[in-house]
Amino acid sequence: MPTPKEVGTRFLELHVPGQPLLMPNAWDIGSAVLFASLGFDALATTSSGLAATKGRLDGSMTKKQVLDQAAEFVHVLDVPLSADLENCFADDPEGVAATITDAVATGLAGGSVEDFSGDADDPIYELPLAVDRVRAAAEVAHGGANRFVLTARAENYLHDRPDLADTIGRLQAYQEAGADVLFAPLVTDPDDLRQLLAAVDVPVSVLATPGAPSVGELAELGVSRISVGGAIAAAAYGAVINAVNELRDQGTYGYWDLAAAARPAMQSTFRR
Repeated sequence: MPTPKEVGTRFLELHVPGQPLLMPNAWDIGSAVLFASLGFDALATTSSGLAATKGRLDGSMTKKQVLDQAAEFVHVLDVPLSADLENCFADDPEGVAATITDAVATGLAGGSVEDFSGDADDPIYELPLAVDRVRAAAEVAHGGANRFVLTARAENYLHDRPDLADTIGRLQAYQEAGADVLFAPLVTDPDDLRQLLAAVDVPVSVLATPGAPSVGELAELGVSRISVGGAIAAAAYGAVINAVNELRDQGTYGYWDLAAAARPAMQSTFRR
């Protein structure tokens, strides 16, 4: 078995500009092992997907719940796993460092730190504090025997602040603070991405959204990683909703087509 350091090193090596790592976000053990069995080289967790398994909304899980799930995933996977750690469950740099310390201990290959404060009235941390938080995370991520790949996220566009200049400035500062990968969810316009990619020197991840460039187009731009966030988890719930509505409202069983398509992979992947 590879060591945690080897797993982390391999995970970072998978981030190649122009050859984006497709990294689906799993929400439970079943989805995680299925994704791995389908040939994906690395996986991530999804905060909204995890919350949905508990009947909760995104942002309502505790650090312990998130890391306990990550530890379960690590135990059954043989590919690198990166965790959605939200804002690392802390405002202060010391709390962020504590979360990354705990994440490293689970055997994760990587994880993220957001600059979203969780405060609807003031959703984005002021830049000096945001940078200190990334720096504290990076010191832990790179300071031990393991290799933990730190993704720093600029959350402007997710919280009604579509300011490209500020977003790029933040990502540059996070790179300087030690982030290995940069991520600005919802920045998908090709011209905006060209500016962003030209302004930084570490791998950049992009969130796949409706209307975003295709995987091939993102590769041509020089993107290194593509995330789906919680969308595939939501799509799975969408299939469930359609199935039970069909049963109730139409009295038919068209959902068996999807069930039949899924069953071979389930039978070959899941264990007794």
